[in-house]
Amino acid sequence: MTALPDVLPDVPPAELPARRRAPLWRLLRAEVRWIFRRPRTLVVLALLAVLPVITGVAVDLTLNGGGAPVDTGPPGAGPGASDGGPPIFVTMAASAFVLPLGSLMTLLMLMLPLTVAMASGDALAGEQSHGTLRGWLLAPVSRGRLLLVKSAGVLVVALVASGLVVASGMVTGLVLTGTDGLVSMSGTELSMGDVLWRLGVAVAWATFYLMAIGAVALAISAFTEHPMVVVVGVLGGLIVSVVLMQISALDWLHPYLLPSSLTSMVDLIRDPVSFDGLAEGAFRAGCYLVIGMSLAYARITTKDG
Repeated sequence: MTALPDVLPDVPPAELPARRRAPLWRLLRAEVRWIFRRPRTLVVLALLAVLPVITGVAVDLTLNGGGAPVDTGPPGAGPGASDGGPPIFVTMAASAFVLPLGSLMTLLMLMLPLTVAMASGDALAGEQSHGTLRGWLLAPVSRGRLLLVKSAGVLVVALVASGLVVASGMVTGLVLTGTDGLVSMSGTELSMGDVLWRLGVAVAWATFYLMAIGAVALAISAFTEHPMVVVVGVLGGLIVSVVLMQISALDWLHPYLLPSSLTSMVDLIRDPVSFDGLAEGAFRAGCYLVIGMSLAYARITTKDG
């Protein structure tokens, strides 16, 4: 048996096999597949699909259970309805169009941000805690491309979650009220095409809003190895923001708080649609998106290991 030499022959660097960069599409596909294989992701998405059904059935039984006609208020009625309740929930019992948007607005306060925060926490902090983040860098994948892939995964989660809520709410509304129940909060009847483009705008706006939250969550995720810190930080920030919005003495601070954009989605239920509030909310979300992604990029490109 021939003994191995003590010293391996030197191989010129030019003759060493070059490490090929993994294609971006393959990284994106692997990331999305990994996200939707997590049991907690599937559980949260299933819960998001069920909640609009529960809301629609509960409102229908509450307002129509006794056989009394549903009073949706005068056209363009605001929060001060005669029955003391929010007109948007009253209108849900008579309009298949209001249920998906009302459900989306409600879930954007907590459940949808929780979904995005979980995905963002797993994207960087979770993989860092399990030691799998180093495998991305050995692929080889630059840190900028790594953040791009992780951000794309969060974006897909935000889009799927928002679309699932709207689709579930729309199907539930059609089952409860039929195709004749496509009525705006202003009292005007809408065509199916008009309803679909409004719902499309709502999903796009909600996805952008959630991506702003996801960018902040990715920034937090880049500074820690504990995914729960990301979830608690994001939800804690949103809860504090909602509390601050209730303090009239802090009116000067309200335009800088991200949740203050949510009320602008009501404009999609009215006729005609006003895009002023939606545009302002999108600009506010864009500012959070830029700041969050900048912090995440600065951290991930300077972090050791």
